[in-house]
Amino acid sequence: MLRRTSAGALTLAVTLLAAAAAQAHDDTKYPDMKGQWLRLRVPGVAGQPSYDPTRSEGHAQQAPLTPEYRAIHEDSIADQKAGGQGTDPTYLCIPPGMPRLMNLYDPMEIIITPETTHILIEYIRDSRRIYTDGRDWPTNFDPTFAGYSIGKWIDEDRDGKFDVLEVETRFLKGPRALDATGLPLHKDNQTIVKERISRDKTMPDVLNDEMTTIDNAFTRPWTVTKKYSRVQAQRPLWREAVCAESQAHVVIDGHNYMLSADGKLMPARKDQPPPDLSYFGRGK
Repeated sequence: MLRRTSAGALTLAVTLLAAAAAQAHDDTKYPDMKGQWLRLRVPGVAGQPSYDPTRSEGHAQQAPLTPEYRAIHEDSIADQKAGGQGTDPTYLCIPPGMPRLMNLYDPMEIIITPETTHILIEYIRDSRRIYTDGRDWPTNFDPTFAGYSIGKWIDEDRDGKFDVLEVETRFLKGPRALDATGLPLHKDNQTIVKERISRDKTMPDVLNDEMTTIDNAFTRPWTVTKKYSRVQAQRPLWREAVCAESQAHVVIDGHNYMLSADGKLMPARKDQPPPDLSYFGRGK
Protein backbone atom coordinates (compact mmCIF):
# COMPACT_ATOMS: atom_id res chain seq x y z
CA MET A 1 0.00 0.00 0.00
CA LEU A 2 2.88 2.32 0.91
CA ARG A 3 4.57 1.62 -2.45
CA ARG A 4 1.37 2.38 -4.40
CA THR A 5 0.94 5.67 -2.53
CA SER A 6 4.56 6.67 -3.14
CA ALA A 7 4.30 5.81 -6.84
CA GLY A 8 1.07 7.78 -7.13
CA ALA A 9 2.61 10.77 -5.40
CA LEU A 10 5.65 10.60 -7.68
CA THR A 11 3.46 10.42 -10.79
CA LEU A 12 1.43 13.42 -9.60
CA ALA A 13 4.61 15.39 -8.88
CA VAL A 14 6.03 14.65 -12.33
CA THR A 15 2.74 15.65 -13.96
CA LEU A 16 2.60 18.93 -12.06
CA LEU A 17 6.22 19.71 -12.91
CA ALA A 18 5.60 18.97 -16.57
CA ALA A 19 2.52 21.20 -16.57
CA ALA A 20 4.48 23.98 -14.88
CA ALA A 21 7.30 23.67 -17.42
CA ALA A 22 4.84 23.76 -20.30
CA GLN A 23 3.21 26.85 -18.86
CA ALA A 24 6.62 28.54 -18.38
CA HIS A 25 7.59 27.81 -21.97
CA ASP A 26 4.55 29.32 -23.65
CA ASP A 27 5.71 30.04 -27.20
CA THR A 28 2.74 32.32 -27.83
CA LYS A 29 4.17 34.88 -25.38
CA TYR A 30 7.28 35.39 -27.51
CA PRO A 31 7.62 36.90 -31.01
CA ASP A 32 8.03 34.47 -33.89
CA MET A 33 11.73 34.64 -34.79
CA LYS A 34 12.01 31.13 -36.17
CA GLY A 35 13.70 30.28 -39.44
CA GLN A 36 16.79 31.54 -41.23
CA TRP A 37 17.72 35.22 -41.25
CA LEU A 38 20.03 37.01 -43.69
CA ARG A 39 21.49 40.49 -43.69
CA LEU A 40 19.11 42.87 -45.45
CA ARG A 41 21.24 44.62 -48.05
CA VAL A 42 20.86 48.35 -48.58
CA PRO A 43 20.92 49.43 -52.26
CA GLY A 44 24.06 51.36 -53.15
CA VAL A 45 26.10 50.11 -50.18
CA ALA A 46 29.12 48.21 -51.51
CA GLY A 47 31.86 46.07 -50.00
CA GLN A 48 31.92 43.84 -46.94
CA PRO A 49 29.19 44.13 -44.28
CA SER A 50 29.68 47.27 -42.21
CA TYR A 51 28.75 48.32 -38.69
CA ASP A 52 26.37 50.97 -40.04
CA PRO A 53 24.58 49.00 -42.77
CA THR A 54 23.36 52.17 -44.47
CA ARG A 55 26.94 53.21 -45.33
CA SER A 56 29.82 51.38 -47.00
CA GLU A 57 32.77 50.20 -44.92
CA GLY A 58 35.80 52.33 -44.07
CA HIS A 59 35.79 56.12 -44.38
CA ALA A 60 32.14 56.17 -45.47
CA GLN A 61 31.12 54.93 -42.01
CA GLN A 62 31.90 58.38 -40.57
CA ALA A 63 32.82 56.69 -37.31
CA PRO A 64 33.01 58.98 -34.24
CA LEU A 65 36.64 58.01 -33.56
CA THR A 66 39.02 59.87 -31.26
CA PRO A 67 42.07 61.39 -33.03
CA GLU A 68 44.28 58.52 -31.78
CA TYR A 69 42.02 55.81 -33.16
CA ARG A 70 41.28 57.71 -36.36
CA ALA A 71 45.02 57.64 -37.04
CA ILE A 72 45.05 53.88 -36.35
CA HIS A 73 42.25 53.41 -38.86
CA GLU A 74 44.03 55.52 -41.49
CA ASP A 75 47.19 53.43 -41.04
CA SER A 76 45.13 50.24 -41.41
CA ILE A 77 43.57 51.41 -44.67
CA ALA A 78 46.97 52.50 -46.01
CA ASP A 79 48.52 49.15 -45.09
CA GLN A 80 45.75 47.27 -46.89
CA LYS A 81 46.25 49.38 -50.00
CA ALA A 82 49.93 48.39 -49.89
CA GLY A 83 49.05 44.69 -49.74
CA GLY A 84 48.88 44.19 -45.97
CA GLN A 85 46.00 43.24 -43.73
CA GLY A 86 45.85 46.35 -41.58
CA THR A 87 44.28 45.96 -38.16
CA ASP A 88 41.52 43.56 -39.20
CA PRO A 89 42.26 40.42 -37.14
CA THR A 90 39.73 38.14 -38.85
CA TYR A 91 42.06 37.25 -41.73
CA LEU A 92 43.69 34.82 -39.27
CA CYS A 93 40.30 33.19 -38.57
CA ILE A 94 39.93 35.06 -35.28
CA PRO A 95 36.18 35.43 -34.62
CA PRO A 96 34.79 38.89 -35.39
CA GLY A 97 33.32 39.21 -31.89
CA MET A 98 30.70 41.70 -30.79
CA PRO A 99 29.35 43.87 -32.23
CA ARG A 100 30.78 42.88 -35.62
CA LEU A 101 29.37 39.35 -35.64
CA MET A 102 25.90 40.91 -35.90
CA ASN A 103 26.96 42.37 -39.28
CA LEU A 104 25.83 38.90 -40.37
CA TYR A 105 28.30 37.55 -42.89
CA ASP A 106 26.38 34.26 -42.96
CA PRO A 107 22.83 33.05 -42.08
CA MET A 108 21.51 33.36 -38.53
CA GLU A 109 19.08 31.31 -36.46
CA ILE A 110 17.39 32.46 -33.25
CA ILE A 111 16.21 29.95 -30.65
CA ILE A 112 14.11 31.33 -27.78
CA THR A 113 13.73 29.59 -24.42
CA PRO A 114 12.46 31.18 -21.18
CA GLU A 115 15.95 31.29 -19.65
CA THR A 116 18.16 31.91 -22.69
CA THR A 117 17.88 33.21 -26.24
CA HIS A 118 20.44 31.55 -28.50
CA ILE A 119 21.76 33.29 -31.62
CA LEU A 120 23.56 30.91 -33.97
CA ILE A 121 25.51 32.22 -36.97
CA GLU A 122 27.17 30.01 -39.56
CA TYR A 123 30.23 32.25 -39.89
CA ILE A 124 33.08 30.48 -38.02
CA ARG A 125 30.31 28.84 -35.97
CA ASP A 126 29.64 32.05 -34.04
CA SER A 127 27.07 31.83 -31.28
CA ARG A 128 25.63 34.00 -28.54
CA ARG A 129 23.77 33.18 -25.35
CA ILE A 130 21.52 35.96 -24.12
CA TYR A 131 20.45 35.15 -20.57
CA THR A 132 16.89 36.25 -19.78
CA ASP A 133 16.48 34.51 -16.41
CA GLY A 134 16.96 37.63 -14.30
CA ARG A 135 20.58 36.99 -13.35
CA ASP A 136 23.06 39.72 -12.44
CA TRP A 137 26.48 40.30 -13.97
CA PRO A 138 29.10 37.75 -12.90
CA THR A 139 31.93 38.90 -10.66
CA ASN A 140 34.47 36.57 -12.22
CA PHE A 141 34.15 35.87 -15.94
CA ASP A 142 36.86 35.35 -18.53
CA PRO A 143 36.23 37.70 -21.48
CA THR A 144 35.27 36.15 -24.82
CA PHE A 145 34.88 37.47 -28.36
CA ALA A 146 31.08 37.20 -28.12
CA GLY A 147 31.08 38.55 -24.56
CA TYR A 148 28.50 37.97 -21.83
CA SER A 149 24.94 39.05 -22.69
CA ILE A 150 22.03 39.68 -20.32
CA GLY A 151 18.62 40.37 -21.81
CA LYS A 152 15.07 41.23 -20.83
CA TRP A 153 11.87 40.69 -22.80
CA ILE A 154 9.58 43.74 -22.97
CA ASP A 155 5.84 43.89 -23.69
CA GLU A 156 5.75 47.41 -25.14
CA ASP A 157 2.15 47.51 -26.36
CA ARG A 158 0.86 45.70 -23.25
CA ASP A 159 -1.04 43.03 -25.13
CA GLY A 160 0.32 40.14 -23.04
CA LYS A 161 3.01 39.25 -25.60
CA PHE A 162 6.66 40.23 -25.70
CA ASP A 163 7.70 42.63 -28.48
CA VAL A 164 11.30 43.61 -27.80
CA LEU A 165 14.39 41.88 -26.45
CA GLU A 166 16.65 44.39 -24.71
CA VAL A 167 20.24 43.16 -24.43
CA GLU A 168 23.47 44.40 -22.90
CA THR A 169 26.80 42.73 -23.67
CA ARG A 170 30.01 43.14 -21.64
CA PHE A 171 33.22 41.18 -20.93
CA LEU A 172 34.59 41.27 -24.46
CA LYS A 173 38.13 40.39 -25.47
CA GLY A 174 40.20 41.42 -28.46
CA PRO A 175 41.57 41.97 -30.91
CA ARG A 176 38.34 43.11 -32.59
CA ALA A 177 37.43 45.51 -35.39
CA LEU A 178 34.10 46.77 -36.68
CA ASP A 179 34.66 46.00 -40.35
CA ALA A 180 37.12 44.59 -42.90
CA THR A 181 39.05 47.88 -43.17
CA GLY A 182 40.10 47.49 -39.54
CA LEU A 183 37.76 50.14 -38.13
CA PRO A 184 39.13 49.93 -34.59
CA LEU A 185 37.76 49.39 -31.13
CA HIS A 186 39.79 50.43 -28.09
CA LYS A 187 42.55 48.06 -27.01
CA ASP A 188 41.30 48.19 -23.40
CA ASN A 189 38.34 45.97 -24.47
CA GLN A 190 35.91 47.84 -22.22
CA THR A 191 33.30 47.79 -24.99
CA ILE A 192 29.63 47.74 -23.97
CA VAL A 193 27.00 46.90 -26.59
CA LYS A 194 23.30 47.60 -26.06
CA GLU A 195 20.60 46.21 -28.36
CA ARG A 196 16.86 46.35 -28.92
CA ILE A 197 15.88 43.37 -31.08
CA SER A 198 12.35 43.22 -32.49
CA ARG A 199 10.32 42.28 -35.54
CA ASP A 200 9.44 45.17 -37.80
CA LYS A 201 5.88 46.37 -37.13
CA THR A 202 5.07 46.78 -40.83
CA MET A 203 7.11 43.87 -42.24
CA PRO A 204 6.89 40.77 -39.99
CA ASP A 205 9.67 39.00 -41.89
CA VAL A 206 12.15 41.78 -41.16
CA LEU A 207 14.07 41.86 -37.90
CA ASN A 208 15.45 45.12 -36.48
CA ASP A 209 18.50 45.25 -34.22
CA GLU A 210 18.94 48.77 -32.86
CA MET A 211 22.51 48.63 -31.61
CA THR A 212 24.50 51.12 -29.54
CA THR A 213 28.23 50.55 -29.06
CA ILE A 214 29.97 52.35 -26.20
CA ASP A 215 33.74 52.23 -26.56
CA ASN A 216 36.70 54.37 -25.49
CA ALA A 217 37.86 54.63 -29.12
CA PHE A 218 34.73 56.73 -29.78
CA THR A 219 33.93 60.31 -28.86
CA ARG A 220 30.33 59.29 -28.15
CA PRO A 221 28.11 56.18 -28.17
CA TRP A 222 27.46 55.04 -31.74
CA THR A 223 23.93 53.85 -32.58
CA VAL A 224 22.85 52.11 -35.79
CA THR A 225 19.98 49.85 -36.83
CA LYS A 226 20.79 46.53 -38.48
CA LYS A 227 18.05 44.78 -40.44
CA TYR A 228 17.69 41.10 -41.27
CA SER A 229 15.21 39.39 -43.58
CA ARG A 230 13.69 35.94 -43.04
CA VAL A 231 14.32 33.38 -45.80
CA GLN A 232 11.04 32.29 -47.35
CA ALA A 233 11.75 28.56 -47.40
CA GLN A 234 10.27 25.76 -45.32
CA ARG A 235 13.65 24.03 -45.12
CA PRO A 236 16.39 26.62 -45.73
CA LEU A 237 19.91 25.50 -46.58
CA TRP A 238 22.46 25.69 -43.79
CA ARG A 239 25.99 25.49 -45.16
CA GLU A 240 29.18 24.87 -43.20
CA ALA A 241 31.62 27.77 -42.88
CA VAL A 242 35.07 26.66 -41.70
CA CYS A 243 37.54 29.53 -41.93
CA ALA A 244 40.64 27.44 -41.19
CA GLU A 245 39.86 25.03 -44.02
CA SER A 246 41.14 27.42 -46.69
CA GLN A 247 43.42 29.57 -44.51
CA ALA A 248 46.41 30.72 -46.59
CA HIS A 249 47.84 33.41 -44.31
CA VAL A 250 51.04 32.76 -42.33
CA VAL A 251 52.31 35.28 -39.78
CA ILE A 252 56.03 35.10 -38.99
CA ASP A 253 57.65 37.57 -36.60
CA GLY A 254 54.74 39.94 -37.04
CA HIS A 255 54.83 39.87 -40.84
CA ASN A 256 52.14 38.31 -43.02
CA TYR A 257 53.05 35.85 -45.77
CA MET A 258 50.91 33.61 -47.97
CA LEU A 259 50.80 29.88 -48.57
CA SER A 260 50.70 29.27 -52.31
CA ALA A 261 48.52 26.66 -54.03
CA ASP A 262 51.56 24.38 -54.32
CA GLY A 263 52.25 24.60 -50.59
CA LYS A 264 55.18 27.04 -50.69
CA LEU A 265 55.68 30.23 -48.71
CA MET A 266 55.27 33.36 -50.81
CA PRO A 267 55.27 37.12 -50.20
CA ALA A 268 52.00 38.90 -49.49
CA ARG A 269 53.11 42.24 -50.91
CA LYS A 270 55.50 43.61 -53.51
CA ASP A 271 59.23 43.42 -52.69
CA GLN A 272 58.54 41.78 -49.31
CA PRO A 273 61.75 40.22 -47.89
CA PRO A 274 61.68 36.57 -46.76
CA PRO A 275 61.39 35.72 -43.06
CA ASP A 276 64.42 34.94 -40.91
CA LEU A 277 65.72 31.51 -42.01
CA SER A 278 68.32 31.13 -39.22
CA TYR A 279 66.95 27.75 -38.17
CA PHE A 280 67.02 26.27 -41.70
CA GLY A 281 70.00 24.80 -43.48
CA ARG A 282 71.13 26.63 -46.59
CA GLY A 283 70.43 24.81 -49.87
CA LYS A 284 73.23 24.22 -52.32
